[in-house]
Amino acid sequence: MTQANNTAATNRQDNDEIDIGFLLGSLWDHKIFIIVLTAIFAVAGLVYATLATPIYQADALVQVEKRSGTIGGANVGNLLGNQEPSTSTEVEILRSRMILGQVVDQTDLDVQITPNTWPVIGEWLLRRGMQRPGFAEGSDTVWAGETLSIRELVASHDSNTLQLTLRSEGQGSYTVLDAQGNELGKGRVNQKLTIENPWLELTVNELTAPAGATYTVIKRSHLSAIGGLQGRLEVQSRGETGILRLNITGPDRSELVESLNATTNVFLTQNIARQAAAADKSLEFLEEQAPKLREQLTAAEDRLNEYRLQSDSIDLSFETQNALNGLVSIESSLNQLQLQETELARRFTPNHPVYRSLLEKKEQLLREKARLEERTGNLPETQQQILRLSRDVKVTQEIYVQLLNRMQELRLARAGTVGNVRILDDAVVQGQVAPKRNLIVAVAGMSGLLLAMIIVLLRAAFNRGIVSPEQLEELDLPVYATVPLSEEENRRNTKGKNAGKRKGKSKGGLLAVRNPADLSIEAIRGLRTSLHFAMMEGSNNRLVITGPSPAIGKSFMSANLAAICAQAGQKVVVVDGDMRKGHVHEAFKQDSHNGLSEVLSGKLEFAQAVKTSEVEGLSLVSRGSAPPNPSELLMQARFTEFLDYLSEHFDLVIIDTPPILAVTDAAIIGKQCGTTLMVVRFGQNTPKEIQIAENRLATGGVTLKGTILNAMEKKAATSYGYYGYYNYSYKSE
Repeated sequence: MTQANNTAATNRQDNDEIDIGFLLGSLWDHKIFIIVLTAIFAVAGLVYATLATPIYQADALVQVEKRSGTIGGANVGNLLGNQEPSTSTEVEILRSRMILGQVVDQTDLDVQITPNTWPVIGEWLLRRGMQRPGFAEGSDTVWAGETLSIRELVASHDSNTLQLTLRSEGQGSYTVLDAQGNELGKGRVNQKLTIENPWLELTVNELTAPAGATYTVIKRSHLSAIGGLQGRLEVQSRGETGILRLNITGPDRSELVESLNATTNVFLTQNIARQAAAADKSLEFLEEQAPKLREQLTAAEDRLNEYRLQSDSIDLSFETQNALNGLVSIESSLNQLQLQETELARRFTPNHPVYRSLLEKKEQLLREKARLEERTGNLPETQQQILRLSRDVKVTQEIYVQLLNRMQELRLARAGTVGNVRILDDAVVQGQVAPKRNLIVAVAGMSGLLLAMIIVLLRAAFNRGIVSPEQLEELDLPVYATVPLSEEENRRNTKGKNAGKRKGKSKGGLLAVRNPADLSIEAIRGLRTSLHFAMMEGSNNRLVITGPSPAIGKSFMSANLAAICAQAGQKVVVVDGDMRKGHVHEAFKQDSHNGLSEVLSGKLEFAQAVKTSEVEGLSLVSRGSAPPNPSELLMQARFTEFLDYLSEHFDLVIIDTPPILAVTDAAIIGKQCGTTLMVVRFGQNTPKEIQIAENRLATGGVTLKGTILNAMEKKAATSYGYYGYYNYSYKSE
């Protein structure tokens, strides 16, 4: 099992393969952080969904029929040759500026009124019907029941948006301000206010807000208001059924119903007007031609009567009568085609199939007419003249009758036009479509969960501290002890830091005295045994305990190791070698005065610096007052003399030094000591830091004997594959 753990640890350090077990374990170790961050995001999403302005949707149903019927079954489109428009065409007409522009004019969508409310929660309070509280009297905010209604707002601008501020002055009066807060004019309810610069006319028909309340009034350009309506309007076609569903969204329910109903009504009116417009244009053309044809008919009749009188009323022969009837029929047909050609020429080019068919038919009739005229060329001159004059009368009469009939048909068609659009359902607000509270909360919670997982995984990926003894052994550093994290000491340190912030300092005492059965103390007892054999090779009885960085437990290790060695019958002294920030004296419940710095500066004798403790056989040398030059004091001969003094009077001298990566004090002290151990903090110190610290010591001539892995924790990320920490609790009754 140990071999498998070593192999897994080696693989983790030597390659960059993804370790799923380590990543999952890291997530499990930080489950509280993940849960808290997820909950924070979910609550934030809930707050947003609650405070956000609700958006509602209204819909209406419109039918576009194939062709609407008219009186007597007449059909305007058929009379004029119109083709059936597709549903997609009607959809585009509905969304056109022609339709929506009239809707904007009818519903005043170009005027937007926004009450001034509190930031973030003001609109929510307004929707909840919150009346103005006493502390808000005289403020510029608007509360429930305080309304402003504008009947008319006409401005000189067309392409720009005009922003105004309307402030209530109480008693139905108000003041108009521009966007910069400059006063433009004063007015009263139901009275027109005219402002010269910028020119505008304003009529307020309702103002119930008290004095001081302000509203932002925006007069949008006509094009901007149409664009806003187009953005909110959606038209859906249901296949080839001709059914169109109109949807519009917005925060104001009454405005949605009003705007959508106006859209359907304008569309219906436009459709009817479009159907009748074609008949109106054709009827107008025919009414212009009717008097001219009437004059031509009168003139033709007069010429025929005059010739008959001159020729003594010569009658037509049978052959001439037949020729006359044929020519009249052809002329009538040609005239009808001429009318159709005039109408088609407005909408089609001569290359259009309908236009070409008409021209071919016209050419055929002209050829038939030429043939009949050739046959009548052999008749007597009198018969030919009578034929020509009679033909003119009958043809003109026939054309005139056709024209009158066509005019009557168009009048009937125009009178019976009802359009091919029918409103099936008026606008109704279906409900709130945004924000979707459940979806927002779910998305926010998932975002928080994902963010928390990313943070944890990134920290796990970029902060790979030492988590097992095997990793230290891979650096060719023996591990003399693995000391588990003491929950009791951790709690006391946390409380001590808080108390230190309040009171200036905290004195915790020795864990070896308070709780000798603590797992950390048991592990340090194992270190005492290993240390006995390690120091046998040393040149003296001095032990240096250092580390690569601060806050890794050096002082804790030094003080409690000294206490355990003293409890075993040895005479031990602990020297706080960190004259800058040392705090070993706190574990002994003493102060830092009269310590190492005073001894090295010659202000204190050796014996006077050694202080006794509550543990028999255990003494302390505190750091003393913080000197300006700690490194220089350590390099003096007096420090060597002091160490010799301690070695003569104690069985074991333990020196707690500053971090080697921060200052060089540890290398100076270690040079005069026989054994040096490095404390490594679980999950904090990286292999790179340890290698650099070892090199720093080696550069100063200090050989690192081994390491102590401190504050071991049982975590899912580290217990999987790499390190499993098992323990037993053994206490006396």
